[in-house]
Amino acid sequence: MAKTKTIFVCNECGASSVRWMGRCPACGEWNTLVEEKTAVEASPKDKRGPARGGKIQPITHIEEEKLPRMVLDMEEFDNVLGGGLVPGSSVLLGGEPGIGKSTLLMQTAAAAAKKYGKVLYITGEESAAQVKLRATRLDAADENVFLISETNLNAALEMAEKEDFKLIILDSVQAVFCENTESAAGSVSQVRASAAAMIEFARRSNAAVILVGHVTKEGMLAGPRVLEHMVDAVLYFEGERSTSFRILRAVKNRFGSTNEIAVFEMAEKGLLPLSEPSGFFLSHRPADAPGSAVTCVMQGTRPVLLEVQALTSPTSFGNPRRLAAGYDYNRLLIIIAVLERKLHLPLSSQDVYINMAGGMRVDDPACDLAVAAAIASSVKGMPIEKEIVIMGELGLLGEIRGISQDSRRIKEAARFGFTKPMLPFSNQKNLKENFPLAVADIEKALFYLGLNG
Repeated sequence: MAKTKTIFVCNECGASSVRWMGRCPACGEWNTLVEEKTAVEASPKDKRGPARGGKIQPITHIEEEKLPRMVLDMEEFDNVLGGGLVPGSSVLLGGEPGIGKSTLLMQTAAAAAKKYGKVLYITGEESAAQVKLRATRLDAADENVFLISETNLNAALEMAEKEDFKLIILDSVQAVFCENTESAAGSVSQVRASAAAMIEFARRSNAAVILVGHVTKEGMLAGPRVLEHMVDAVLYFEGERSTSFRILRAVKNRFGSTNEIAVFEMAEKGLLPLSEPSGFFLSHRPADAPGSAVTCVMQGTRPVLLEVQALTSPTSFGNPRRLAAGYDYNRLLIIIAVLERKLHLPLSSQDVYINMAGGMRVDDPACDLAVAAAIASSVKGMPIEKEIVIMGELGLLGEIRGISQDSRRIKEAARFGFTKPMLPFSNQKNLKENFPLAVADIEKALFYLGLNG
């Protein structure tokens, strides 16, 4: 009989230690080591499997496997995945409770079943009757969607071996357990073992696998960080439960871009894709309001128009507050410093708040100039002309640096009535048309906007 051994495993990196420590010796994170019981075999050599027959060979001699993607005809979801699900791949989907993960997966199961064949839905959190009620409400009940309510993952996969499933959905990885791991469901070792079993099954059976993961109060996926390294793609489902709009974002994708987003609207019959996210993000933009500027950012291969909102107010404390929602905080501090130094704006006595309207998170430097313009507009109390879309990266010396894919951004802006693009002067030479609002520095940009007086 195998003996049990107590070890301490890091939630962040998965490193193990024989004793508890306040700080993980591998990744340096504090208070991440948790106690686990593991089985130790008397003879480790007995656990080694037979050789797989692998051989060392030049990479140029290896034959490529070209597997067609499973295009689900859910355009927004397919774009985030990079063009559809890859057979044999594993996808991890995370999101807050009640955000709509199970709704999205039920619609995905129905779409895959109608087009490609059998789909298995393993639920460890709900009964089969509860899942059937959701499928009926969404009109997603299909004869090729098979359901099993089981927390024993080994038993579920053993039954799955008997059928040819094209897609397997596990809801959720924290709710199931593997028999060969001696710990409770949801523990670090169980989550890691369950994910490894699903990934191994996917590669062996050539079925795509989608795992649902819980998130912590900080919004990160619960469990060991190594879970995100094991899978092929990591998706986050975001949004406010008080509103009907949801955003699906890829933060890791071995088969596509990590900058793609999908925008959905939660309706009575499930999630409806919004193929024009720019219209959604600009739908509630106030007219002639100081502190509002429109920019265009690239989300993977798609340009998206966003409203940047800024609010400045005299501070009541010695140190003014700076808050950013959807924008990098350190980047905001740099822009404020440039505005104070180059334009002498009195921001040292002002609280500054920045918000990317619609709940969008932006890391494209092309929106720097729009953030600076929105702050200046709020300080001056003067609105920006409604036909102007502002694009450009702001340097520490006040220069406006060039942006990528400028022609696509300009075309997207023109579709929504923004006929006066403000862009870096360095991009002017790459475009056939001359734009009067091409600027080289922040002083010239705010002069054209009438905000430097």
